[in-house]
Amino acid sequence: RGVFFSAHIKRLDCRNKMRFAHAAAALTLFCGLGATASAFAITNVGHKDYSVGTGDRNVAQRNSVIGGNNHNGHAVAFLSRKGLATRGGELEESKMSSLSAASLSTNESTSVVSEENLSLLSERGRAALENLIQHDAAEGAQRHVYADWPEAGVDDEGKLRITEQLADLDASYPGGLPNYLSKAKMLLRESADGVNPFSDFTAVVPEGEHISYDSPVPDSHTGMTFAQAEEAGLTGIADVAFVLVAGGLGERLGYSGIKLSLETNLCTNKCYLEVYAKYILAMQRMASLKTGRNDIRIPLVIMTSGDTDPLTRKLLEDNDNFGFEDGQIQIVCQDKVAALKDGNAGLSLGKDRWDIETKPHGHGDVHHLLYREGHVDKWEKEGRNHVIFLQDTNALVINSVLPTLGVSIAKGFHMNSICIPRLAGEAAGAIARLEHKTDPEKSLVINVEYNQLDPLLRSQGDCRGDVPDSATGYSPFPGNANNLVIEMGAYAKTLRGEDQGVVVEFVNPKYKDDTRTDFKKPTRLECMMQDIPKLFQKELGSEANIGFTMFDRWFTFSPAKNSLESGVEAVEGGNTAPGTMSSAESDKYIQNQRKLKYAGMDLKISGEKDLVKIAGIPVTPGPRIIICPGFAITKQEILDKVEGGSITERSSLVLEGEGLKVKNLKLDGALVIRAGHDCEVKVDGLVVENKGWVLEEIPEGADVPETVSIRGYTMAKHEAMEIHITEPGKYTIGPDGVVNKLE
Repeated sequence: RGVFFSAHIKRLDCRNKMRFAHAAAALTLFCGLGATASAFAITNVGHKDYSVGTGDRNVAQRNSVIGGNNHNGHAVAFLSRKGLATRGGELEESKMSSLSAASLSTNESTSVVSEENLSLLSERGRAALENLIQHDAAEGAQRHVYADWPEAGVDDEGKLRITEQLADLDASYPGGLPNYLSKAKMLLRESADGVNPFSDFTAVVPEGEHISYDSPVPDSHTGMTFAQAEEAGLTGIADVAFVLVAGGLGERLGYSGIKLSLETNLCTNKCYLEVYAKYILAMQRMASLKTGRNDIRIPLVIMTSGDTDPLTRKLLEDNDNFGFEDGQIQIVCQDKVAALKDGNAGLSLGKDRWDIETKPHGHGDVHHLLYREGHVDKWEKEGRNHVIFLQDTNALVINSVLPTLGVSIAKGFHMNSICIPRLAGEAAGAIARLEHKTDPEKSLVINVEYNQLDPLLRSQGDCRGDVPDSATGYSPFPGNANNLVIEMGAYAKTLRGEDQGVVVEFVNPKYKDDTRTDFKKPTRLECMMQDIPKLFQKELGSEANIGFTMFDRWFTFSPAKNSLESGVEAVEGGNTAPGTMSSAESDKYIQNQRKLKYAGMDLKISGEKDLVKIAGIPVTPGPRIIICPGFAITKQEILDKVEGGSITERSSLVLEGEGLKVKNLKLDGALVIRAGHDCEVKVDGLVVENKGWVLEEIPEGADVPETVSIRGYTMAKHEAMEIHITEPGKYTIGPDGVVNKLE
């Protein structure tokens, strides 16, 4: 049922800045397509090559790119991989002659917008406006955009502004703005009708890999322990690429800046972007040391949005790319999509009648952007084997990257989702196996959002919905941490398919009343990167190997996503995972408590009953421990570098340095040890006692910066022992803290 232009003609060289819309229109005239042919799949618009994109989404996503329906008696035609066709199949030669080129004239446009007004516009702006008018001819859902324009000379700047915006929206969306509106109208109609997207499926708890940091028992599926999974992951670290999805501001956290700039903890004050960067560089360093190669460079692509792009670039510039070389970090910026005001997919106007409101499309854009900007092709040519996707504010998850990569290598997964035990009813997606009721080939393992999971489970089996398992207390469906490891070959093949990485979209409108036509606020089409298994299935069929690896929550998952106020409200309602900056920071300390305890250090691990409320959020009283990536990125490294010792609950500890080893430390206060590359430092019997660092709650009503108010406390750093060693060599540090250089 879809009507799309397919990629027979891959590139059109439009010199002298000729707009692609006109080139596509010329192609359409040549082929004799009808008046409804008004939308073209455009990618990479600019001064480079132009390519005709492809369409044919799955049936649930397909709709007419060209005009939506068979309006005005014209045959609806499209260029398929087999040739010119109609909805009924191949187009008969006799009917081709009836598709008059004259039907693409501007008569319809000038009857609505005067020629005087049209002559004010740029070529691309006029083409975009005419496309919209032709697309909307039968229904008039967009007349508020193009009808009743004042005469030329009045609001001319506004006319130019809105048509340039239409052209931008047309160029940035595969298939153009008419394609976007057609799909939106179909999905909005299904939403209003209450269509269940899972009516043909039954949700089943999937089989997957379960790996625990502190368990020596191998997983029943992989036969691997945590340490073995990490070791397997180490074999592949030289050949990975990282992608960081960072298109959102911190407004939900009560912060107006970008989330990547937020401090993960107050001991080191390192922001999220620096933590991720240092982890990748530590992995790169380890790969170089293991292979003896000095040419290993692990690339990082950051996906930004119009809101976050300039601030992300400035953060990198101000910090010398956090140690990355020039060109090692690349940025792709996602475009916003048009907001929709009603069930007819009418465009929502913004600040005035000459402005179209836009909204984020979702992190699902990342796949198409990586394809469009050539990164996947480049990585494949470089021999990279896996792409690792990270979210912006879950610092714990970096610990899971290596073992997940190891599982992917061992199991041959095309896609491997990092998962955690999920609380029943938690506002987090779940991994499920959706078994098709009639066609097993359509069954797949995929993320199901929490607001879809409960209704789905209530429609099947015992009809109890999203309830906990009596044995574990958790949902039987694994929680999706939304961090992915994807195999490069399958990924590249899938992105080169006809969808070009454009994942299936959805709408989530909030209706004003039971008529389900008008919205409380504008909506838009959305997409999520974790929905790419649908494309894997489409391109790879039954060969698609999709899996997940589940870790303990304390080890992997504590995102900062909610404001302090909403977190306090959640805690008061009994929620133990408020998702605030303070809870994320506390969970990082607790994670490292457990790591050092496992290594044999004497310290107290904060349990739920040990937490103390600061600004209404339960947090650990300590010890506050930061193990920097430069000290250890694997379990075995910690076991090799830490021996004995004790830390009191009020203490704070920061360890950094690949050559640093700590034996029999006795800490009651604050200690920071940092050692540079090629510095071998042995700490033996060091005794530290000082006033240390203390959290201090902000008085109610105090005038403090956003970065402080979102936590509700500051850290008073009264006293600490700090040891920094940068000159290569061998050193010892004894009980008195004196640094002795041996050579």
